[in-house]
Amino acid sequence: MALSKNFIDQFVNVTVKAATEASYLIGKMDKNAADQAAVDSMRTELNKIDMVGKVVIGEGSLDHAPMLYTGEILGNKTGPVLDIAVDPVEGTNFVANNMPGGIAVLAIAEKNNLFNAPETYMNKIATGKIEKGLIDLDFTLEKNIRNLSDFKNKNISSITACILDRPRHKKIIDQLKDLNVKIKLITDGDVLGALFVSDPKYDVDIFLGIGGGPEGVLAASALDAYDCHFQGRFIFDNENDIKEARKMGISDLNKKYELKEIVKGDSIFCATGITDNLILDGIKFDNNKIVSETLVTHKSLDLKKIIRKVNFINE
Repeated sequence: MALSKNFIDQFVNVTVKAATEASYLIGKMDKNAADQAAVDSMRTELNKIDMVGKVVIGEGSLDHAPMLYTGEILGNKTGPVLDIAVDPVEGTNFVANNMPGGIAVLAIAEKNNLFNAPETYMNKIATGKIEKGLIDLDFTLEKNIRNLSDFKNKNISSITACILDRPRHKKIIDQLKDLNVKIKLITDGDVLGALFVSDPKYDVDIFLGIGGGPEGVLAASALDAYDCHFQGRFIFDNENDIKEARKMGISDLNKKYELKEIVKGDSIFCATGITDNLILDGIKFDNNKIVSETLVTHKSLDLKKIIRKVNFINE
């Protein structure tokens, strides 16, 4: 069953308002305040929508309120029952320090169609549209790179891999260097990092490494509309995470999840730029106008576009 296209403008409005509120804190060196401003805005706007929306990807449990917590029910309690995944500010450090890469993100799907991801790390890999079985988390890095090189008919030295710049990735980065692959290091924001594989114009052939599990679900929602390849495997390395996973009904702790298992059926994804990045311009103030850019995808409509929106201050 498809989600109503009437939701598109409503959910774009949610991320635009959240991004705008966070933008007032750009460069103020207070990432928590920027995040809180976006959270408060998102909650207010989501509660205006005709839906019973359950947060399946949020910011912790009820104990972490007033964050948008996992399990929170949003909307005006009429209309369809929906799953909601949110990251009010991906790249809080970027916003606090006035650096490129801050975005406000959400995804929605019908009830039980978004994976309820635990707040643990996920080993993930993403590419554009490829033949089935070419790229796999269980393959060696070299095999994945060579397969991608052959499929794209590109020299390995022309392949670009995007990865978070973290000490945990030193071995992968060293291997990529040995293979003479071009490396694009990002310091944060692995939803945006994964989105780079969606279009050749971003010149990223593969996104890989260990990042947040909730961010993996958000990225998968967008990549699904582009018919991209995505796999993820959660990392449970302590008793608390294992206990939490069991509570969520995850029995196979080593399971490799395909994109279609993370996002089932139809979905809508929205990401609005807070600060400029390769995909979206950040919030701009022009006299009494606020100008925003939002990437929105709607799988069933095959919609993938950037919406430039002009709001008037105090409208």
